[in-house]
Amino acid sequence: MSRSKFAERFRRATGLAPIQYLTLWRMQRARRRLQTFPEETVVSVAESVGYRSEFAFAKAFKRTFGQGPGAARRDGLGQHS
Repeated sequence: MSRSKFAERFRRATGLAPIQYLTLWRMQRARRRLQTFPEETVVSVAESVGYRSEFAFAKAFKRTFGQGPGAARRDGLGQHS
């Protein structure tokens, strides 16, 4: 199957382009790790979801959730207390 045909079918099935889906999945994993393991550094979380640059990770995270990783960690920890 061609890449364009795959992307078309994927978008129909999920409502998202493959790269959008992948980014959302990675960011959801990262947010969960930030909130579950407060001792883990943002750099470590970024690397665990496939980012080599903390800056690129933080930018993608903020674009996805409207807040940076540190704020998401603080907000998430407040919800569990």
